Amino acid sequence: MVKIEESKNLGSAVLFGNIAIFIVAIVSSLFFSLLLSFTSLQEASLQHVITAVSFIALFAGGFIAGGKGKQKGWLLGGITGLLYSLIIFLFQYLGHDRLFDMEQIIYHTCYILICMMGGILGVNVKGKSS
Repeated sequence: MVKIEESKNLGSAVLFGNIAIFIVAIVSSLFFSLLLSFTSLQEASLQHVITAVSFIALFAGGFIAGGKGKQKGWLLGGITGLLYSLIIFLFQYLGHDRLFDMEQIIYHTCYILICMMGGILGVNVKGKSS
């Protein structure tokens, strides 16, 4: 009974982390698309900023997952980042019939690692404040 409750807690932590990632991604996508539409900026000039926002979103998602789970932050962050990458991969493969290229594999590996770091920090920060 305790194992089932613990699994539900870890699953909901990963779900909350992924929801947070996608909320930040949707809001930032809307912001950047409006910025590109109504100004003379080019997409290439914002590429580094968009990448930084992506890393921040995944760190925050891992942090939220770790804070909600209160244990095994590296695992929660890793699963959160892995689920995010899987969703993006499925969207790209099923929607656009494209696989990840080497650059995307490197980005998503870094995303998973950043998410793991966020999960570790989320467990430690939430654990000390409680």
